[in-house]
Amino acid sequence: MQNDVLRAGVVPRALLAAFWLCSAVHLVLVAAGEGPMNSVTKALLMPLLAAWVLARRGPRLLVAALLLSWGGDVALEIDGLFLAGMALFAGAHVCYVTCLVREGALRALRRRPAIPVVYGVLWAGMIFVLWPGLGDLRLPVAVYSLLLTATAVTAAGLGPRIGAGGALFLLSDALIAFGLADLPRPPMTGLVIMATYVAAQYLLASGIVDRLRS
Repeated sequence: MQNDVLRAGVVPRALLAAFWLCSAVHLVLVAAGEGPMNSVTKALLMPLLAAWVLARRGPRLLVAALLLSWGGDVALEIDGLFLAGMALFAGAHVCYVTCLVREGALRALRRRPAIPVVYGVLWAGMIFVLWPGLGDLRLPVAVYSLLLTATAVTAAGLGPRIGAGGALFLLSDALIAFGLADLPRPPMTGLVIMATYVAAQYLLASGIVDRLRS
C-alpha cells in the first residue's frame, strides 16, 4: 500500500520536476553556446521522462520509445554516429506508432481523413524541398521522415495534446533536416530544435499516460 502511494504521488512528481529542471538547464546551456554540459544534460532528459512514465505505470512501448530516443540523443552527440542515431529514433517512432494504433488512432482517423491527407502533403513537400541538398542521406531521410510523419498522423487522431506532441516532433526534426540540406533556418535554431523536441516528448508521453489512466 505504501509503495502504491509513493508511486502515485511523490515519486512521479519528483521525477517530473527533475525532468523539467534538467530541460530548463539544458535549454539555457544551448542558448549560451556549445559546451560539454550540453551533452550531459541532453543525455539525462529521456531517462528521466521514461522513469516518470514507469512511475505512472505507463505502457512499455512508450518507455521503449523514450529509451530509443535517449539512444538517438547520445548517438547524435558522437561524430560518425548520425545514421545510428537516426536508426534509433526510427525505432522510437515505430514504438510510438504501434502504441498509438493500439490506443485506437486508426479508428479515430477514419472519422477525420483530412489529417493523413494534410500530413501526407506536408511530407511530400518537405522531401521535394530537401531532396537536392541531401546527397547520400536522401533515402535514410525519406524513410525516417515517413516514420516521423506516421507518428504525427496517429498522434493527431488521439486528441489535441498528443497531436501537438506529434506535430512538434515533426517540426523539430524538420529543422534538423533543413540543416542537413543546407537550407535557411531561423535564428537560434539549436534552441528551437531542443525546445520543440522536449515539449514534443512530454506531450506525447503525458498524453498517452493520462489517456490510459482515464
